[in-house]
Amino acid sequence: MSIDINEAWDELKRRVSECQKCGLCKKRNKTVFGEGPTDCRVVIVGEGPGADEDATGKPFVGKAGQLLTSILEDGGKIPRNTLYITNTVKCRPPENRNPTKEEAQACSEFLEAQLLLLHPDIVVTLGNIPTQFLLKTTQGITSLRGTWVNWRGIKLFPMFHPSYLLRNESRAPGSPKYLTWQDVKALKAEIDKLQGADTL
Repeated sequence: MSIDINEAWDELKRRVSECQKCGLCKKRNKTVFGEGPTDCRVVIVGEGPGADEDATGKPFVGKAGQLLTSILEDGGKIPRNTLYITNTVKCRPPENRNPTKEEAQACSEFLEAQLLLLHPDIVVTLGNIPTQFLLKTTQGITSLRGTWVNWRGIKLFPMFHPSYLLRNESRAPGSPKYLTWQDVKALKAEIDKLQGADTL
């Protein structure tokens, strides 16, 4: 029996919207499922929704999201609307704290299902939470960022979370912002390589 892909997306969105698997459901205004083209090559996975995302139901629309868009489009010439963007957890943690391992685990089936349906070539993880969760590691983002990792046959590329960059203003060589600028260029080069392979 074949599965209708649109029906699968609709069912997954419904399950996320009704989820009560962990305590994050108690104070949420809206779940933040994710958005972007479902035929994309690249998926970005953040940590969890903030206040702006909780209010709108859309990922990365606050200050960190605006910086992410700038990094992608100005630094990497990567249009945001060509990527699918989601988070490790779909409900806002109180006071914008990091999701706990238990909360990430409770939400993991939704992220896993999204990645299965999207079947991307590249997954970009922003910050410690998604990087450590998907790679099952305790290594920090500072040592992992900018490196390509094979994750289930998908190229996984950790980068600093834009909220971290907002707290670190320096653009000096070696600073988080400087390194992120290098990382997004490396990401763009890999995307170009994939698109070049399509034309062969």
